[in-house]
Amino acid sequence: MRDLALSGVLVSLLALAAARPFVGVLVWSWISFMNPHREVWGFAQSMPWAMVTFLVTVFACFVAREPKRLALNAVTVLLVVFAFCITVTSLVAIGPSAQVWEGWNRTIKVLAGLLLTASLLTERRRVDALVWLMVIAIGFYGVKGGIFTAVTGGGFIVLGPPDSMIEDRNHLAVALLVTLPLMNYLRMQARHLPVRQGLAAAMAATLLAAIGSQSRGALIALAATAGMFWLRSRGKITSGIVLAVGLAAAIAFMPESWVERMRSIQNYEQDGSAMGRLTIWMAAFALALARPLVGGGFHAIYNQGIVNMVAPGIRARATHSIWFEVMADHGFPTFFVWVGIIVAGLWYSRRICRMAKDQPALRWAYDLARMSQVSAVAYMAGGSFLSLSYWDFFWTLMVVLGATHALVAQALRQQSPAPAAGRSVGWQPQSAGGLRPAVNRT
Repeated sequence: MRDLALSGVLVSLLALAAARPFVGVLVWSWISFMNPHREVWGFAQSMPWAMVTFLVTVFACFVAREPKRLALNAVTVLLVVFAFCITVTSLVAIGPSAQVWEGWNRTIKVLAGLLLTASLLTERRRVDALVWLMVIAIGFYGVKGGIFTAVTGGGFIVLGPPDSMIEDRNHLAVALLVTLPLMNYLRMQARHLPVRQGLAAAMAATLLAAIGSQSRGALIALAATAGMFWLRSRGKITSGIVLAVGLAAAIAFMPESWVERMRSIQNYEQDGSAMGRLTIWMAAFALALARPLVGGGFHAIYNQGIVNMVAPGIRARATHSIWFEVMADHGFPTFFVWVGIIVAGLWYSRRICRMAKDQPALRWAYDLARMSQVSAVAYMAGGSFLSLSYWDFFWTLMVVLGATHALVAQALRQQSPAPAAGRSVGWQPQSAGGLRPAVNRT
């Protein structure tokens, strides 16, 4: 029954996407982030919904009156460069060919979808619609996991959808922390009290679910996220009290077994899992040094033979670090391109804050940029302890920031008065930086 219901919904949405390409972007993002087909057990689970949605959306772009060119900005350009780089590193990879090209195929599909998304983010309504979709997709597991943790008293582990990028409890916990600030952005922008209250309740449940994952890396990420959230909040005193009370209540709710597990962070030298991470980081860095230009290729660090070449005695396993994973997979040039995508998104967020700060009509962009900075901190802090380097959700947020920056710049240009007739126009510096027309009466 679930299969029939999900298939009916997706087929109906695909029919709509054939006429309205942005609907296809939303459907593709929903499938990629939430993996709703993993919540069923029959034929719909194995259907290539994401690929079908992408093809329908591309077809619709040519049929409908939609932009036919890529939206060029620092984020999209770096995504294209990254696609080129991972293609080169895959061609010369030393790992098993099947694993390498499976990783390349999955990542290239994600990058193609991101570029299509960037081309269709042409107005605020679409930006907000995509942010809502992102929040609903991950927030579903936050609310579900929060209720599960509350009902079971925190005695069981919260997991993500099976066979997905956020199936592991560590990955899910970081995904929830990245989503929390976006929930708060929507709460701040909501006009209706029930919506604001519902989002506040969803934030509380999502926080409890992140703690209920019993991920020690998530606890470190939570501390960093809470600090950044407080810095980027409007009312420091009120937000500080809410954060302190919320965190204290959630932690106090958890059983003693959770407390003991979190305390083990202090004695990481005696913890096999923590020491395993440190040793595989050393192996990943050694592989990057051995092949600094191209790395070992996707999943190279999972191969015991390759690990033995650079760090004998260390067991091959997941890198458990977004930084060392990209380094080992692709070498330093590609690593810097990957870091550049994050830097470009954060740079746009800072630019948006400066440009929109004193513009009431652009307050939405200001709030989105500030909350996105909190999400980025959550991703970088939590990602330092897990393998989530090629996560499409976070890359989508960077694309959203690039599109929002373009919309803010366009809105400010439209506010600037056009030069009156009968005047000659030169150029002189303006106080806010850049150039503005210098008007001389004739």
